Amino acid sequence: MSVTGTLNISKHALLSVAVLLPSLLSLSAWAQQYGQIANPGYAPDDWGLPGTAINSDQVPSVKIDPKAPDDKPLPVYKIAKDTYMLLGSISTLNENNRGWNGNAGFIVTSEGVVVIDTLGTPKLGRRVISTIRSLTDKPIRYLIVTHNHPDHSYGAEPFASIEGVTVIAHKGSIQYNLSETLDVSVQYRRELLPEDMQGFKPVVADSYIDVEPFISYRIELGDDVFEVYNTGRHHSHGDLVVHQLKQDVVWISDLAFNQRTTFLGDGHSQQIIIAQDWLLEKFSTANLMVPGHGSAQTAPFPMVAKTREYVQRLRDAMAKAVDEGVDMYDAVQGVEFSDWNGTYLYEENHRANANFIYREMEQALFE
Repeated sequence: MSVTGTLNISKHALLSVAVLLPSLLSLSAWAQQYGQIANPGYAPDDWGLPGTAINSDQVPSVKIDPKAPDDKPLPVYKIAKDTYMLLGSISTLNENNRGWNGNAGFIVTSEGVVVIDTLGTPKLGRRVISTIRSLTDKPIRYLIVTHNHPDHSYGAEPFASIEGVTVIAHKGSIQYNLSETLDVSVQYRRELLPEDMQGFKPVVADSYIDVEPFISYRIELGDDVFEVYNTGRHHSHGDLVVHQLKQDVVWISDLAFNQRTTFLGDGHSQQIIIAQDWLLEKFSTANLMVPGHGSAQTAPFPMVAKTREYVQRLRDAMAKAVDEGVDMYDAVQGVEFSDWNGTYLYEENHRANANFIYREMEQALFE
């Protein structure tokens, strides 16, 4: 494994339509070639699964049978050569999705499998493993946990228990494991989904990513190469982005959200803007971006620009409120984005996001 260098980051990372046009034509063919369910026999009719996981506006309604055995595969989409995506519902945790309210995926190389995120419970983690086993007998060699939030990491223990698996996580996950946030989150899930949470252990990595922001950590497996980038503490205690060089697919985790309102809980809104500008510049011509929530996208990746615009508007509104001496309650209650109202999780997240950013702006006055 080796570390590569940084890039210069432009302020707005604007993309030229003239430059993108030839690649967009080829990406249209890409979306037609890939994106379908790889194991339709495991796709329930009542889940409303979209026909494609690429550039789709349709949102699945995951309804997991709590009595389903651990060795029953989950429906999975093939989004590139040897590349698979588990497309989750867009909702909060509930008894229907049972912790599958985010995305995960895996890549099959000539020498083994690289897994990206695990879904939200140990039971779901075991079912992801069964899904992998149903498509390949190659060993699982790496698990990359993009960040510490439950919907991405709470299924990690079954992978960590497999002999020969190397678990990679951001160093910030150590801080999360020591936090009260983890204790409260785990307790809530154990009360709601006691059987699904059996065997839960927080992520303990074999290798923690602790390089400077936008520097990468390289994994080589067979003839595949993966660059794992530290993108700072923008959404959690520490966030990673994964680039598959061979397929030119970028797993962006929760740096941008597709088909829903973002969540700002324990990251930093200014770092989100910086990381999104970097993402749009660095990977402007990538074949595909896979978010942590919602369908994958081809260029020019409008989900990134849309998430960026939302965060910047909220930063501007809260900065103005703080400058004018508006108290937090009135500022949060008074901010309304009518063009976002009605999108998935707007009601759940928008005012919480405003509260979070208001406190950031207040704190900045004393720094």
